[in-house]
Amino acid sequence: MARQGSRGGSESKKMSSELFTLTYGALVTQLCKDYENDEDVNKQLDKMGYNIGIRLVEDFLARSNVGRCHDFRETADVIAKVAFKMYLGITPSITNWSPAGDEFSLILENNPLVDFVELPDNHSSLIYSNLLCGVLRGALEMVQMAVDVKFVQDTLKGDGVTEIRMKFIRRIEDNLPVGEE
Repeated sequence: MARQGSRGGSESKKMSSELFTLTYGALVTQLCKDYENDEDVNKQLDKMGYNIGIRLVEDFLARSNVGRCHDFRETADVIAKVAFKMYLGITPSITNWSPAGDEFSLILENNPLVDFVELPDNHSSLIYSNLLCGVLRGALEMVQMAVDVKFVQDTLKGDGVTEIRMKFIRRIEDNLPVGEE
């Protein structure tokens, strides 16, 4: 006899994912109504993402058991293979490393934030998923890494893939508590 609800976990996860996607869409729609232009909406999405990122990093570190990364390549691997998988259920590929090793791209074959989305013609400069850039920037800042994060390709704008470009700016040397390194 088959157990009832044996598929419940994946169905529940799919429903949660769709609810998140639709809720995010409602948030972006409201921001578009509240702000005069796409640039202001993009800034708000980045700011909201940043605030999420600085809080999310604690949850990530507690749940993932990931230790301190020793370099930017290791950080890229953790972001793509652990963080994106944990929170969005996807694993972007890491590509286009700069010769200096301080810049790379995350290629999202499937961006769950854009399911069910079409950009209206009057919002051609909207960076719909800009929240992700803010999340990455905020989370990395909390682990003493200043980075520049931006979208360079977006399937919503007709590109074949969604590409997020990340550039290491500097290690942040804040005043750490005594005994912390």
